[in-house]
Amino acid sequence: MTGVESPLPSIAIVGRPNVGKSTLVNRIAGGREAIVEQKPGVTRDRKELEAEWQGRHFIVVDSGGWVPGGSALDQKVSRQSEQAIARADAVILVVDASVGITSEDDSVANLVRRTDQPIFLAANKVDSPQRAKEMWQYLSLGLGDAWAISALHGDGTGDLLDAVLAVLPDEPEPEPDPVGENPDDEQGRELFSVALVGRPNVGKSTLYNRMVGEDRAVVHDMPGTTRDTTDTVVATDAGPIRFVDTAGMRRRAKVEDGTEYFSFVRALRAVDGADVALLIIDSSSGITHQDQRLAERVDAAGCPIVVILNKWDITGTEQRALLTEQLEDKLHFLPESAVIRMSALTGRGVSRLIPALDEAITDYHTRIPTGRVNQVIRRAQQAQPGPHGARVLYATQGAVDPPTFTLFANKTLPATYVRYLERYLRRECELGGTPIKMRVRQR
Repeated sequence: MTGVESPLPSIAIVGRPNVGKSTLVNRIAGGREAIVEQKPGVTRDRKELEAEWQGRHFIVVDSGGWVPGGSALDQKVSRQSEQAIARADAVILVVDASVGITSEDDSVANLVRRTDQPIFLAANKVDSPQRAKEMWQYLSLGLGDAWAISALHGDGTGDLLDAVLAVLPDEPEPEPDPVGENPDDEQGRELFSVALVGRPNVGKSTLYNRMVGEDRAVVHDMPGTTRDTTDTVVATDAGPIRFVDTAGMRRRAKVEDGTEYFSFVRALRAVDGADVALLIIDSSSGITHQDQRLAERVDAAGCPIVVILNKWDITGTEQRALLTEQLEDKLHFLPESAVIRMSALTGRGVSRLIPALDEAITDYHTRIPTGRVNQVIRRAQQAQPGPHGARVLYATQGAVDPPTFTLFANKTLPATYVRYLERYLRRECELGGTPIKMRVRQR
């Protein structure tokens, strides 16, 4: 499995921490795509976004602040910046004009000067005439004249983009659609989105990197390392799939600072927009109350769920037996969801993930003929008639993604009886763990 590279030219936004890189990325992308807060170290992973300017389409790459030396986490974040520089067609080095040149700016400038890509120096936070007059000082960085911009207000960013796009390679021509193409094939469908969710430090980013085939997300044993959602399209045996890594989610009451709040919101948005969710649980810790509450939230989003029991290789025999009991007790509301025991770190058991996703996706798309639906409902009512003479007169599947059934009844059906019919449909029609929507209309 490998990540699918975008054919569009790319621009890497780099610099030391807290110079406004993510603010500039948001300005270029045209929305609040990257988390921004007035403190260093908010961005850690490499985030790629498609953008457009004056009819040209390209990829803008946000990265964490590059810090020479520093902690182990700082070094991993810095490597993400270095990879962004190496892969980009052009580089924008951002410095903070409100502070001036620092030793860290010098270090980043030395780094980018070693590359062959065109480099543009952007002096950010130029929001006064006095700062605009001080652009000469940035010549000492050896990168030519600096572009005076204010990423927050948009001043100067258009001129900067015009200059950068002038040196980018041409955008590739779109391939013509084959005549007579089957609308049901891979090219005619939207990419499936698979969200990796779980509480902090359960191994989401480790699994994400293994699926992508490279270190796109920073992995560290400190909870909360991932701050924003990152996604990559991966070519698999089941076709191209978009994997979305999310920040670890805690109970809302424990979400403290602004960064964690926005991370929490982005993670929820990723879950709501996903076609399949991977609920990742730390086997060595067991299924906690927090895991249970998170599973309820993911289940409410209405997408299929695959349960990942990660770190299985370091889980003892007694703990494994306990996990089996906890699955039946604490996650009983997840209907027949696939459960995969694996180690994202070593790769053991990961090969079972794509077949499970393929099956979940197939079930999500399932459409059952009306005759078959009514046959199953009729047998269900024969086995267990509805209370007080209530019965389904006719049933049909009205939609897929997920399978949605409409039941026409002679009177109100109790919720417990509707759940019984749902379980019967699921079993007889082999719908696996995909969500099912049941709508009842009275005739």
